[in-house]
Amino acid sequence: MTNNNDTVVTVTCQAILAVTRTRIGYVNDLPSWYPGNENKPAPMPLLRVQGFLNTLDVEDGTDVLVLPTAARDWLVDAGLLRAGAAEPTASDLELARGVRESIRAVLEGAAGDDGVEPLRLLAVGHRARLTVSEDGSVGLQNAHDEQVGDALFELMLIIHGAQQDGTWERLKVCANPDCRWAFYDRSRNQQGNWCSMSVCGNRLKNRELRARRR
Repeated sequence: MTNNNDTVVTVTCQAILAVTRTRIGYVNDLPSWYPGNENKPAPMPLLRVQGFLNTLDVEDGTDVLVLPTAARDWLVDAGLLRAGAAEPTASDLELARGVRESIRAVLEGAAGDDGVEPLRLLAVGHRARLTVSEDGSVGLQNAHDEQVGDALFELMLIIHGAQQDGTWERLKVCANPDCRWAFYDRSRNQQGNWCSMSVCGNRLKNRELRARRR
């Protein structure tokens, strides 16, 4: 039990990913803050977590969370940080990248105690407050939106909600280790493994076929 409205968010294991922008089909009405195009977008607000993970493009070698101005602008545009917030410090950016990789490891089922430690520290150091809607529904709201840590905690609240409504298990990482783009699996049996079957799926299948022929 937590006191003073402190909320400890438990993050369960699943899977996420990455893929080049040229390999992803365009989706109409994708928010301008989303890093690149996307043909397997998650529903809002989980799309914010998907977008956060994909601020790192493994194949392109680009990372939105390296430069302070770019990182702040992305967090503000994604609705995670208030407009006018100060630029993140070097330690803020290191924290953001660490949380991103922790979430990625959780989705890949490879986090363990050490892997989720950044998320635990973030949860302990921040506070959520309860809200009550007109119909009596009880929800959680981030108490602050002024610092990078607040923005990261907002992502954890989104993850918490997705774990409750069943959408979290559909957020996955491409099985291509050279890709790892985060995608949302809308297949009926939830057995999707690739951000793009025609690209990453075929690429790995061909690689495995060549290996067997050696």
